[in-house]
Amino acid sequence: LEREYGLEVDPDAIIEELPVGLQQRVEILKALYRGAEILILDEPTGVLTPAEADHLFRILKQLKEQGKTIVLITHKLREIMAITDTVSVMRQGTMVATRETRKTTVEELAELMVGRRVLLRVEKGEAEAGGVKLAVKNLTVKDSRGVTMVDDISFDVRAGEIVGIAGVAGNGQSEMLEAISGIRRAVSGSVMLDGKPIDLTGAADPGELRDRGLAHVPEDRHHVGLVLAFEENENSILGYHDDERYLKGPFLDIDAIRNDARDKVTKYDIRPADCRLKTANFSGGNQQKIVLAREMEQDPGVLIVGQPTRGVDVGAIEFIHKRLIAMRDQGKAVLVVSVELDEIRSLSDRILVMFAGRIVGERGPEATEGELGLLMAGVERQEAAE
Repeated sequence: LEREYGLEVDPDAIIEELPVGLQQRVEILKALYRGAEILILDEPTGVLTPAEADHLFRILKQLKEQGKTIVLITHKLREIMAITDTVSVMRQGTMVATRETRKTTVEELAELMVGRRVLLRVEKGEAEAGGVKLAVKNLTVKDSRGVTMVDDISFDVRAGEIVGIAGVAGNGQSEMLEAISGIRRAVSGSVMLDGKPIDLTGAADPGELRDRGLAHVPEDRHHVGLVLAFEENENSILGYHDDERYLKGPFLDIDAIRNDARDKVTKYDIRPADCRLKTANFSGGNQQKIVLAREMEQDPGVLIVGQPTRGVDVGAIEFIHKRLIAMRDQGKAVLVVSVELDEIRSLSDRILVMFAGRIVGERGPEATEGELGLLMAGVERQEAAE
């Protein structure tokens, strides 16, 4: 099967030691081994480099030619156009349209997905970068197993710029964000926030960092960013619930909290517009807006964001990107981590690439997807040429 479909994997390898792209090959091999005639792939490229994604698409085309049926679930319009024969658009639980892919466009699909015209490119002016707001030097972080996930990295983020971190999931980006936000202890290194040091190896905690003007939108909104059983208005103040705006003496001021939440619901177009609704009942995109509204409305000097549009529809992506650009234009320092190369390239003023816990390159937003993809796979340009 490996030879027939170009799915080469070392049969003696331990699965947890394989990169994610090869683990995915094993999943496809399992399905083929069982004689599957229908393959359903749910967001299959979310953890792949561009080169790995292209290889997957070649395999899928080969499977199609051999009579297999493939159902691809994805919100990445470029992938739909590249590989599918027909495409159905689902909006709010209903199939609203089916098209032959060759007879439709990215613009039409985006409009069908959202119900209105969508701007697919981020519109932004030149960055006017100021002084350094966040400086990271020689940061090293280990995970719960004691494995070094962030290996002696250094970078800075200036006021009025967006720095993007590109990389395949699992290369240390998550642990880096957790350390900078105070969630995870660092092994060594120093971090300066507005020129003042932060002790990430010991005493610092997320509350102290929030008080000092650092806001954090976590990668995993369900387990870190929200309490899904809470109402929207309760989640809209999490981490800031001791702010005097939300207090009446020693007690929470429920009316003030709900009024504040209603303002955020309106400003960030959170749907449904009900601050008393349990957060679990909102869609993923609207849950993301709840977290973004909570953090952005605190007027932080530094905003760090993990996977800003993961699992988010095209319309919400457009909204989130506009808000991030607005933060930059207000003179904030913004650090964005994303596995979406299109997102990194269109949002960022500078792009850093992480591989195996290290920063392996810095590029401008004009860098090609291929160039960034090689860096994400740990291949320097010179090696690729050879």
